[in-house]
Amino acid sequence: MRLFILAAVVATLAAACTQMSDDLTVQTPAPPVTTSTTTIVDVPPSLAGYAVENVLVGDRELLLAIADSPSLRRQGLQGVTDLLDLDGMLFFWRHDGDTFWMKDTLIPLDIVWFNEDGTYKDRASMVPCTEDPCVTYSPAGGLDFRFAIEAKPGDLDFINESTVITYSD
Repeated sequence: MRLFILAAVVATLAAACTQMSDDLTVQTPAPPVTTSTTTIVDVPPSLAGYAVENVLVGDRELLLAIADSPSLRRQGLQGVTDLLDLDGMLFFWRHDGDTFWMKDTLIPLDIVWFNEDGTYKDRASMVPCTEDPCVTYSPAGGLDFRFAIEAKPGDLDFINESTVITYSD
């Protein structure tokens, strides 16, 4: 009789476990939702046609207007009196770069040039042109560079000879 009761209890438990496993629903977590946010950036009106991107310069991210065509590079920061939310402007060439001048540029600027592989090339401080012909600026060693960043004086002081720029168009 005891054996019969024990068998009945085991059978009841087994049936209950089977029923319980049939009722269990395994829930997997939902995949993360990716959202994008739009940040409104205040740029000088004369730069409204420029793309604006965060560019990694060494270990810092700079918000830069991108001058990557002849017309955008020619205009540069001419007529700009305040960079507003921008940290500066990135000039990018798919070939050797060009000399710089400060014609119609109203504020002093620092410039740093970078080689094709993103490594540091040279730097200069530039002042607005007040008489014709304007002084031109180029890195020591020639025009074999691909990138240049212009910014307010002192804003690029963190850049040194080991600094690398990371940018791709």
